[in-house]
Amino acid sequence: MTIQTILSLVLIGILAGLLSGLVGVGGGVIMVPLLILFLGLNQHQAQGTSLAVLAVPVTLLAAYTYHKEGHLDWRYAAVIAVFFVVGGVIGSKIAISLDQKMLKKVFGVILLIIAGKMLLTK
Repeated sequence: MTIQTILSLVLIGILAGLLSGLVGVGGGVIMVPLLILFLGLNQHQAQGTSLAVLAVPVTLLAAYTYHKEGHLDWRYAAVIAVFFVVGGVIGSKIAISLDQKMLKKVFGVILLIIAGKMLLTK
């Protein structure tokens, strides 16, 4: 792997981890609002629950399916995973320091950005 590739993987890991820790991104885009809406969890509780659900046992089998079909580079995944953890810790520390109102706004803005990007790209 080149230095540029490694730096790109590190950046991806940190950004993914930050967003995951900060707003429970991933399955959290679906789970967090539903945990709030249907179970009455507060924003912090919903995000923490979402992160716990997405732990390794849940994702490992799906990743293995991609591996069997030749669609997974374990080296890339390993580098991103290390820095995802770093970003996740930092993002979660930021999230728990924010009040519920601000955290909901941050979460909502990120959802709008993702939705806009998905709607406006081909």
